[in-house]
Amino acid sequence: MARIASLSARAPQQLRVAPLLLLLLLLTRSQCTAGAPLASELRCQCLQTLQGIHPKNIQSVKVTVAGPHCAQTEVVATLKNGQQVCLNPEAPIVKKIIQKLLNKDNSN
Repeated sequence: MARIASLSARAPQQLRVAPLLLLLLLLTRSQCTAGAPLASELRCQCLQTLQGIHPKNIQSVKVTVAGPHCAQTEVVATLKNGQQVCLNPEAPIVKKIIQKLLNKDNSN
């Protein structure tokens, strides 16, 4: 009988912890599509990358070098339609796009 009383005393505490765990799970769940960046500053933004995209579709490119937040260099392109996609920084076409942007910035 004492065992049943101690179990029922713990039930209210467990009922308070369960919603907190559910909230934590919902907050950490990532919803991304292929090539789409995550909206977090404390970890890698790109889970998947595209091998390339036609340069005429790109409005701007943001390159984030590897650091304590992420062990790999990340390239996030904003397209003219407003969509953001992650590009593979090792892909030849992506390297050309970055080089072209660097040359354009140096000439200004």
